[in-house]
Amino acid sequence: MDDQDDVIIESDGDEEMGGSEDELEASESRAETKLVKLRKELEQVKKEKQENLDGWQRAKADYVNALKRFEEEKKGAIDLGKVLAAKAFLPPMDSLERAKGSGELPEGFVGIVKQLETAATSLGLVQFGQTGDSFDPSLHEALGQDPTEDKDQDDVITAVLVPGWKLGEVVIQPAKVRVAHFAD
Repeated sequence: MDDQDDVIIESDGDEEMGGSEDELEASESRAETKLVKLRKELEQVKKEKQENLDGWQRAKADYVNALKRFEEEKKGAIDLGKVLAAKAFLPPMDSLERAKGSGELPEGFVGIVKQLETAATSLGLVQFGQTGDSFDPSLHEALGQDPTEDKDQDDVITAVLVPGWKLGEVVIQPAKVRVAHFAD
């Protein structure tokens, strides 16, 4: 503000109040002009304050959303690492399990199979696919059919050739199975 906008009203107690009527009107006009100017400045400052507050709130929301996105990406990267690790060691583990089941596994390898099973569990992998389960094409891969006379046994797993593995809801390896098929 410049000094011209300042309104100074001087009065001596002994003198008659005010000056000429024109001076009084001019003084009131300057005061009114200054008041209008101050109100405009106040409105502008309020508007800028609200814009700054809105911008800060948007920035804060963007920051919170970025933190959530980074956390999801981190979890996704960890899960991807688990999936890749599982895909690398599940085939040899399955081979060792088949050898163990057929009695061809040397005694020293039984401990290795247990270590691999512990590693799978520590990664959060869950084995699935049991004889008697209902066939689910999203979980099982049918490698053959076995005829059945019982209609209730249609699409029931009759043999698990290779167990399936999941990480949460993600199928790492479908169970390779044989399925009962009811023939009319």
